[in-house]
Amino acid sequence: MRVLVVNAGSSTLKLTLLDGDDAVLGQRELAAPRAAIDSAELRTVLDDGLGDADAVGHRIVHGGERYRDAILIDAGVESALCDLTELAPLHQPKSLAALDAVSAALPKLPAVACFDTAFHATLSDAAATYALPSAWRERWRLRRYGFHGLSHSWVARRAPELLARSAAGLRIVSCHLGAGASLCAIADGRSIDTTMGFTPLDGLVMATRSGSVDPGLLLWLLPRTGLSPGELADALEHDSGLQGLAGTADMRDVLTRAGAGHPEARLALDVYLHHLRAGIAAMAAALGGIDVLAFTGGVGERAPLIRAGAVAGLSFLGLSIDEPANLAATGDTEITPAGAAGGRVLVITAREDLEIACQARKVCAS
Repeated sequence: MRVLVVNAGSSTLKLTLLDGDDAVLGQRELAAPRAAIDSAELRTVLDDGLGDADAVGHRIVHGGERYRDAILIDAGVESALCDLTELAPLHQPKSLAALDAVSAALPKLPAVACFDTAFHATLSDAAATYALPSAWRERWRLRRYGFHGLSHSWVARRAPELLARSAAGLRIVSCHLGAGASLCAIADGRSIDTTMGFTPLDGLVMATRSGSVDPGLLLWLLPRTGLSPGELADALEHDSGLQGLAGTADMRDVLTRAGAGHPEARLALDVYLHHLRAGIAAMAAALGGIDVLAFTGGVGERAPLIRAGAVAGLSFLGLSIDEPANLAATGDTEITPAGAAGGRVLVITAREDLEIACQARKVCAS
């Protein structure tokens, strides 16, 4: 089954056509969708070969508590996804805009929603529950949802393949490091903990997002700054993280400036690595140990200094890396030193497209 994978991100709309063996038959990127997508541009792209599919798989950021697995999209499902927009106001509209445009262009093809939250539906109550008044939690379904699930799910499948062993009994900490960043503790192929929470703002320091911040600090700021809640949310989403610390959201620039001795960039790098190491250790604690540390995402795959900086502070977990292998790493590879007795360290290319295609085929075959 040929699957057209539609991935609406923050800056681009990625369209990838995969054949039944997951070979890429075509790939294009368009400007990120907002309220609508240029239907003429989309039609041109699809007519240029990408429309030759048997099914469409859509990356949908939020599935709420209801959608724990991929699902065939009909009018009722689309309406329910629209209702979840308030839980992901910056991401859900982009996914829905892409869904509307592609469905209008390819109305006869089955469309499958694949959720970034679904992989984390296996979190225990202890891991998912916030210590907030029960009336709040029940009325507004306040819980840790987690995100980047499609990426973490691919790591959960790919890491055992690379190590030629079963996922059963394997304890993996997956590090999705990109503009957005999150960690996931994976046991037996299932998510048991993660760093993002009710929203994608929680957890690690990111390109422009703050990551975890004391809520009391934000409450203290509000009356003193005169900011509205919307303005505060915008600052946490777009003006914080590396951008707020170093004046640039690009990790490549941060590393270059830090290497040249710029104090703001050095601080940004130190803060980033401090939270990354602490988060990895927390995920390992949730797992009761660690067998595999996997780096994925743009930064995770392409920044050997970040991988080295993270692992350098985790020797107490039995983790280490081979420096030449780390510097030369490309594609899916292992960077553990030969003969190391501790956990294995992997670099895995992010392939959300393969995970979406796999899920879409399963839904269409059922």
